[in-house]
Amino acid sequence: MVPAVDVNGDDSMPNDDAVVDRSAMRQPALTGCPWHDVNEMLQAAGLRPTRQRMALGWLLFGKGARHLTAEMLYEEATLAKVPVSLATVYNTLNQLTDAGLLRQVSVDGTKTYFDTNVSAHHHFYLENNHELVDIPDPHLILQKMPEIPEGYEISRVDMVVRLRKKR
Repeated sequence: MVPAVDVNGDDSMPNDDAVVDRSAMRQPALTGCPWHDVNEMLQAAGLRPTRQRMALGWLLFGKGARHLTAEMLYEEATLAKVPVSLATVYNTLNQLTDAGLLRQVSVDGTKTYFDTNVSAHHHFYLENNHELVDIPDPHLILQKMPEIPEGYEISRVDMVVRLRKKR
């Protein structure tokens, strides 16, 4: 039996086998001018601050913690008169995810959200609204982990609890 693992990567658990993804703990620090902060964030992540990345980064990170699909960000960019294609939005979101600035959360085989909160946490998915919401309990614990195949390690545990309105 594998010991209980704090699925939020809390280092205070007395379990040496706890899985902690340190790269996913970097949180973008937005402290002043959003344009300046996004520029520094991109450079710190090793990404060139192109006009399109800067504009999309400002839309993503300038409004606090958010859960967006590529289509939602594309619509925001269009309304903000940012000249980008949907393909550019997808490419940028994937680059920001690879750089550790966003967290990708798959709800089902057809819907993927990008979370600006890259700390270890879990989500409710509101089926009626197609909305992803952070689970507020930071002490969620998974009692038993499955056996890991030889040669593999757990990189992250994502829990999505699907909710719907009572009938």
